[in-house]
Amino acid sequence: MMYQLLVASLEWLQNRTRWQKRATVFTLDAILLIFSVWFAYSLRTGVWTYFDRPIANMATGCFAFMVLSFTFAGVYRAIFRYAGVGTMRILLRAFGYYSAMMVSIYLVVGIPGVPRTIGLIQPIIFFGMVAGSRLVIRYLMIDLLGRSGYGGSIKRVMVYGAGQAGQQLVSSLRPEPGMQVIGYFDDDSRLDGQELDGYPVYASERLQAVLGHHGITNILLAMPNIGRRRRADIIEMLSEYQVDVKTLPPMAEIVGGTVSFSDLRSIEIEDLLGREPVHPNEVLLGRTIIGKSVLVTGAGGSIGSELCRQILSIGARTLLVLDQSEYALYSIETELRDWASQNGCRTDIVPLLASVTDRTRISEIFETFTIDTIFHAAAYKHVPLIEANPVDGVRNNVLGTLSVAQAAFDHEAGAFILVSTDKAVRPTNVMGASKRGAELIVQSFAKRAQTTKFSMVRFGNVLASSGSVVPLFQKQIESGGPVTVTDMAVTRYFMTISEAASLVIQAGGLAKGGEVFLLDMGKPMKIASLAEAMIRLSGLTLKNDANPDGEIEIREIGLRPGEKLYEELLIGKEATTTAHPRIMMGRETSLAPPQLSTLLAELASVRDRSAMVCILEKLVPEFSHRRDNRAKSI
Repeated sequence: MMYQLLVASLEWLQNRTRWQKRATVFTLDAILLIFSVWFAYSLRTGVWTYFDRPIANMATGCFAFMVLSFTFAGVYRAIFRYAGVGTMRILLRAFGYYSAMMVSIYLVVGIPGVPRTIGLIQPIIFFGMVAGSRLVIRYLMIDLLGRSGYGGSIKRVMVYGAGQAGQQLVSSLRPEPGMQVIGYFDDDSRLDGQELDGYPVYASERLQAVLGHHGITNILLAMPNIGRRRRADIIEMLSEYQVDVKTLPPMAEIVGGTVSFSDLRSIEIEDLLGREPVHPNEVLLGRTIIGKSVLVTGAGGSIGSELCRQILSIGARTLLVLDQSEYALYSIETELRDWASQNGCRTDIVPLLASVTDRTRISEIFETFTIDTIFHAAAYKHVPLIEANPVDGVRNNVLGTLSVAQAAFDHEAGAFILVSTDKAVRPTNVMGASKRGAELIVQSFAKRAQTTKFSMVRFGNVLASSGSVVPLFQKQIESGGPVTVTDMAVTRYFMTISEAASLVIQAGGLAKGGEVFLLDMGKPMKIASLAEAMIRLSGLTLKNDANPDGEIEIREIGLRPGEKLYEELLIGKEATTTAHPRIMMGRETSLAPPQLSTLLAELASVRDRSAMVCILEKLVPEFSHRRDNRAKSI
């Protein structure tokens, strides 16, 4: 009965207006003030006097001091039910002002009938009462009222990292009725057995025992300053347990530098890669960009749009953004103009709605604008779609490259950089062969060009690009599975879009003509292992023969037409290093110009699927077309 009455009273108070709540707390402070004056006076004199004139006079003066100091410090602007470290700082500031006035009047000057030392005793007692009242209010409004009205399941949470970020995170979790913080994990074994704000700290070596003993459902990784390699190691360790893992981003990405519950995000594949960032070479970044007119084809795509963002931030004089999709072009142009406006950027942004296969239109663009650098990222890249539509895929990827490269050659542009793919190496599908055909075109122009530096950059999969496997896995996990992989043995290289774009630009700065630049993709990752880690890090169990009662199954559906088990980056035997630690270089065989011209003319003249593939096999001798979706590749 008493509990229900208390909850009802709290609900009534919670529904009052902001002004009414402040008046209630002010009244409570006034009552505590009178009680603290009486208690301090009686404690000092040794006589428990309920009321006399010195007490009344002192209460009147203290009330005036309280109103002045609390108002000036902003005590009543705080949200009392979220009392924490911030609220205590405000109270300390308010009582600093209050104590200064009390000491000045009662201790230094003195008031007849009032012992001088009360000027010190009363503020201490009053502060304890007010601070305690705030903590009680927080407990009643959050822990009692909030959790009593919460109908969902309570998540039992451990925070990994007992540093400042972890403590701030725990503080922000207290108002969350669905979250019950149990304690901290930390890699510093010296903290094992200690307490922080009443929560126990456990050494990370005890992780398995603590998880089982306390029934932990969620782990929040609160170590924003650690390196990517260490973060990947921790996440890999946590993936072995059936807990939902979320993490704080690096501190540089946290707005204001103060951690809160809203900063938490799900584990992303880059967290599993563990690639430490390499600071970009500013000289290489600016060599083909600063003060120049730059064209990006395929500007609305994943790589093209990131190239545009970085080129704009580096400082191009003019940025020409070209795409055949009206919506993609509109989206990237709007984003770039907004960024330029917010950052005072004076780069001239020119949107160009065009197809790279339209040679007349491309030639008109080069005649209209003096273009110094071209990043050719326009390409169809989805393997199954191009297998089903080889004619359009080849015309766009091969003949589109020919169109832009010819215009760059004719108008003596400074640099032409082709964005290529690891699928161009010993291709088994039309998409890969078409990209190798594009490389052969660039190699041919590189041999003849006197002014333009033709080069190409080859790399693997980029994260979060259109068609990426990671968003697909996340969607399948959220819908209850199964998670589908083409083959349990498939491996792929992965790189973030921002890193890939930065390295492409820097590779362009290294080019002297004819190079095949290879980006260091790190170690390949098995797709099935990635799927398994994502399932476990979502707090779900893997369903397999060893665990038939699991929640999410990984189902093998067979290789798609033309798909390889694993990709390569180099056709030749070895690559040489460059001035950049993440960029290597290879020089590979190419076709004689007459033979290349003949085959390109044949490609341009045919519309038959089989004929197109046959010509492509002549253009790319190492092309071994595999149409069987169960085909394996070495």
